[in-house]
Amino acid sequence: MSASETATTESGGDESGWSAVADLPPSAKLVAKVLEYNDTLTQSQLAEETMLPPRTVRYALSRLEDVGVVTSRFSFADARKRIYTLEIE
Repeated sequence: MSASETATTESGGDESGWSAVADLPPSAKLVAKVLEYNDTLTQSQLAEETMLPPRTVRYALSRLEDVGVVTSRFSFADARKRIYTLEIE
């Protein structure tokens, strides 16, 4: 694998959807699957559902956002929280 291919893979490159998730760590795959079954969840709800530590969930969400398969928005009920949604069809 060349340096440009490595950079493309690490940045998400041309991949989209589940093919982009395939190269991520297992924690990110688990978070993506939980979001697939639940339309929207907060970070604390994801930690509870996946039984992963909050720090690991934060890392997984940042990786998923980096490849463009997860979006976040502020919660209307509590503006201190963000709601995460999977954007894979």
